[in-house]
Amino acid sequence: MSKKRNTTLKELSKELSLSISTVSRALNDHPDISQGTKERVKKLAKQMNYVPNLFARGFRSRETHILGVIVPNISHLFTSTILKGILEEAELRGYRVIISESNNNEAKQVEMLNTMTQFGVDGVLMSLARKTTNVEEILKILNRIPIVLFDKVSSKIPCTQVVINEEEAAFNAVEHLIELGKQRIAIIKETENSYNSEKRYAGYLRALKQYGIPVRNKLILSTEDISLGNGRRLTNILLSMKKRPDAIFAITDNAAIGAIKALHKFKVKIPEEIAVVGFSNSINSTIVSPALTTVDQPGDKIGRTAVRFLIQELENPTNDVMTKTVEIKTSLIVRDSSLMV
Repeated sequence: MSKKRNTTLKELSKELSLSISTVSRALNDHPDISQGTKERVKKLAKQMNYVPNLFARGFRSRETHILGVIVPNISHLFTSTILKGILEEAELRGYRVIISESNNNEAKQVEMLNTMTQFGVDGVLMSLARKTTNVEEILKILNRIPIVLFDKVSSKIPCTQVVINEEEAAFNAVEHLIELGKQRIAIIKETENSYNSEKRYAGYLRALKQYGIPVRNKLILSTEDISLGNGRRLTNILLSMKKRPDAIFAITDNAAIGAIKALHKFKVKIPEEIAVVGFSNSINSTIVSPALTTVDQPGDKIGRTAVRFLIQELENPTNDVMTKTVEIKTSLIVRDSSLMV
């Protein structure tokens, strides 16, 4: 069986006894081509299932109207809401999207970025891998095409960055717990070198300091993978302490839900004995019992905003490097896991 392949412009031109340029211009409704020729060309193109090569066209015109997107993990619930916003906004503005994931691997992130540029994308939207330290390759790409960072960003990369105010959002979450009368507030966070985690940790520390609550190192627990399983595991450690916490702030909903599961196992009353607050307002935060108090991260809005700024840069290019930071507002959604009756 012969290998299937796309029909080419050369094959169409040979069949029609026309030049390749004439066939191409006919397919693109060029005014110099007669209506009769356009109809002949389009009819045969349809019969032969001809599909235009967008990448080849893009290399000729230097525009493909395709955006590259690189994220650490496509299956992450919060990431999926961002991607939905990106896809819908890009389509609305006449752009297609190619999505890839780095799996939080810095080397793969660079590989994907180079692949995107080889495909001829007009620009790239990117959320950085967790431990991105070397940004030299990213800066090289930035000199060639626009890049907009979102969610996981870096001050070392001079480009537009779309984020939430991580520190302020965490401060508000911890302040809420303090206002409930909680004094021994634990935090479950990621290990070092995570932009989001460190910002949320800073908000936690600022809230304790502002309200005169001492920082207790035993209540600060870190994990490489901020998952439901590790949220449960670290909560077990907290429950084994002689003086247990009276509240837990987890920097992701998954870890907070893991905490709730551990508290249920040991029959700890939520929120009377230990209140729980998460971060991101994922769909799981409303399914768990009690429903989880959490910071609402508007992922859809983050994605749409990132697309708007990237396209704005593409359509209004300047010689100046864009360095603006765009902050998307968050809100604290108070539910039963911290609702004191």
